Amino acid sequence: MPAGNPIANVVVVIVGALVIAASVVLGFFAFIVLASIVLVLGAIIGLRVWWLNRKLVRAARSPATGRATMRTDVIEGEYHVVKGDEKP
Repeated sequence: MPAGNPIANVVVVIVGALVIAASVVLGFFAFIVLASIVLVLGAIIGLRVWWLNRKLVRAARSPATGRATMRTDVIEGEYHVVKGDEKP
């Protein structure tokens, strides 16, 4: 509802335009801050995953140090002697 005074109408339009412009600028900076936080956290998580993956691959390639090496040609297990029908 426009006011009867043309000067008041111009002031309302100018103030409204300034408020909209300030909102756009503040929104842009808020977006930049949030996007940079997301990028930094993503980089930290990516580096951590890469580092753990690198350690796992390196541990899998190198022989076990300080532990007994596992032989791959021996099958280990338990057995129980079952006494069944014995024929005399």
